[in-house]
Amino acid sequence: MKKNPLMRFRSVRTTIAVSFGVLVACALLAYFIISLRYTESTVLENSTEYTSQLIGQVNNDIDSYISYMENISFIVASNSDVRDYLFTLELDEERERGLRERIVTVFETVSDTREDITNIALLPDEREPVINGGTDELNPYTQITELEWYEKALAAEGQAVISTSHVQNAISGKYDWVVTLSRSITNSASPGVRGVFFVDLNYNSISDLCERISLGDKGYIYILDEDGGIVYHPQQQLIYSGMKDELISEVMDTEVSSFLTRDGRLYTISRSEATGWIVVGVSYVSELMAGADEARLTYLLAAMLLLAVAMLLAFLLSGEITKPIKALELSMKEVEKGNFSHVALEVRDNNEIGRLSRNFNTMTREIQNLMEQTEKEQRAKRRYELKVLQSQINPHFLYNTLDSIIWMAEWGKNQEVVKMTSSLARLLRRSISNEREVVTIEEEIDYTEAYLTIQKMRYQDKLEYEIDAKPDILKEETVKLVLQPVVENAIYHGIKYKEGKGMIQIHSFRDGGDIVIQVRDDGKGMDQDTLDHIFEKHVRDTKSGGVGLQNVHERIRLYYGPAYGLSFESWPGEGTLVSIRLPGGKGEADGQA
Repeated sequence: MKKNPLMRFRSVRTTIAVSFGVLVACALLAYFIISLRYTESTVLENSTEYTSQLIGQVNNDIDSYISYMENISFIVASNSDVRDYLFTLELDEERERGLRERIVTVFETVSDTREDITNIALLPDEREPVINGGTDELNPYTQITELEWYEKALAAEGQAVISTSHVQNAISGKYDWVVTLSRSITNSASPGVRGVFFVDLNYNSISDLCERISLGDKGYIYILDEDGGIVYHPQQQLIYSGMKDELISEVMDTEVSSFLTRDGRLYTISRSEATGWIVVGVSYVSELMAGADEARLTYLLAAMLLLAVAMLLAFLLSGEITKPIKALELSMKEVEKGNFSHVALEVRDNNEIGRLSRNFNTMTREIQNLMEQTEKEQRAKRRYELKVLQSQINPHFLYNTLDSIIWMAEWGKNQEVVKMTSSLARLLRRSISNEREVVTIEEEIDYTEAYLTIQKMRYQDKLEYEIDAKPDILKEETVKLVLQPVVENAIYHGIKYKEGKGMIQIHSFRDGGDIVIQVRDDGKGMDQDTLDHIFEKHVRDTKSGGVGLQNVHERIRLYYGPAYGLSFESWPGEGTLVSIRLPGGKGEADGQA
C-alpha cells in the first residue's frame, strides 16, 4: 500500500511542523485567492455602479436638453403668426411679409437664448419657407420631402421627432453635423398637414455632454436612438466607413443594465423613457483593475510573511510537543507486545499530554483485570438475557394451552380434557426440568409435535399438520424453544382466521453449512406493511401474547450471531412461510463460547 507522504518523515517533530506548514499554506492560499476575487468583484461592482450613475446623469441632461427643444417646437407650432402664415388661404403681400417678419423675430429670439441651435425653420406647403434670420434658402439640389427627418415628422402627425446625427443639407451653403428635431403642423379646421417645423441642434452640444464624462483613458460613451441608429459616437466616422465595429444589436437586445465582453470591455446601459435613446458607457476592465495590481502584491507579501512566521513557530512548538509523545510511543510499543509492566511514564506537566500520560499509566495497570472482568460479565449477561427471553415464552405458551383446556371442559369433553392435561403435564416437565439452554433438533420437534397434538384437539375441524425432518438433522443442536412459538404464531395468526381446515407443514433441510427449518401455513397471510414491522417491539397481539417470534429471533441472534434467526415470506390470502436458520455442525460448547 502506498504511504502518505507525511509518513515518510522519521522525525515526529518534522512531521508536525510540515503538517502545520501545509495547513497554514493552504489557509493562506485560500485567503489570497478569496482576497483577490473579492477585490476584483468589489472593484468591478463599484465601477459598474459609478459608471451607471455617470451615464444616468448624461441621460438626464440629454432628456432635459431634448425636452427643452420639444417645448420650443410646441411654442412655435402654437404661435398665432405661424398658424396664420400656414393656414390663412388668402394673404395679401403686405400681410404675408408682416407675418414672415414676426416669425423671423421669434426664430431670432429662440436662437439668441440657445447657442447650440444651428438652424430653425418653418417649411409651409404652399408659401415660402422661413429659415433662421429670413435670409437663408433651401438647397435647390436637395429634395426636402425625401429627407428622413421630414418623412418621420409627417408620419408622427404633430408629435416631435428626433433624428440621429447627420449632415444637414437642406439649407443652401450649410452642411453642419446636427441632430434634427422636427414636428408637422396641422389644423383641425382644414385637414392635412400644411407645414413642417424643424430645429437643428449642434452635434457638438451632445458630444460635449458625453466627452466631459471620463471612463478611463480608453473608455467612452455613445448614444443610440430607439431604432438602433447612432446618435453620437466618438468614432462615428470610422463606424460609418466600416473601419470600426460597435456592439449595437447586443445593446438593443439585452435586458440587463450591464454586461462584460470576452475582450474585457464593460458595457453599462441607461435607457431614456422620454426620448427612447440609449446611453451606453464602455469601460475597459484592465483600466478598472489597475489599482488591483497593487492590492495583489500587498496580499502576496503579507501571505509570504505569515507563512514564514508560521513555519518558524511550528518547528519551535513541535519540539516541545513531541518530547512526551515520543516517550508515550515507546511505552505503547511495549503494551502492543503484551507487556504491561515497567511501562509507567513520568508525568511532569498538567496539560493534555500530561493527563494523557497519567491515563495511560492507569490503563496499563488495570487493563488485564478489566479484560478478564469484561469477558466474565459478557458471558453472564448473555446467559441472563437468554433466561429472561425464555421465561417470557413459557407463561405465554401455558396461557394458550390452559385456554384450550378450559374451552373443552366447558363443552363437557372430559376425555379430551384428560388427554390434553396429560400432554400439557408432559410438556411442562420437559420444559421445566430441562435446564439446558441447547437441545437437539429432535427434542425440539418432539416438543412441538406434543404442542400440535394439544392444539389439534382444540381445533379438530380446522387444523392438520405434517412434519418432515431429515434423520441427519435430528441430532444437530439448537437453542431451546425456537420452533414451538413459530407454530403457535401460525395457528393464532394464520389458521384461526381461515375458513375451513388449515394445514401446517414443518420441513427441515441443509443449506450449505446451515440448517433451515421451515414452517408453512395456508392461513390468511400478511401484507407487506405487516411484514416490514413484524419484529418491532411495540407491536403486540392481545389474544396470544404476541412476544414469541420477536423473542425467538433475538435469542437465535444473541446465541449464534446476526447471520441467523427468522425470515418471513407471506402472500395475503394464501399463507405464510417462516424460515428458521441455524448453524450446522456446532455444539453447545460453540454456542457458549
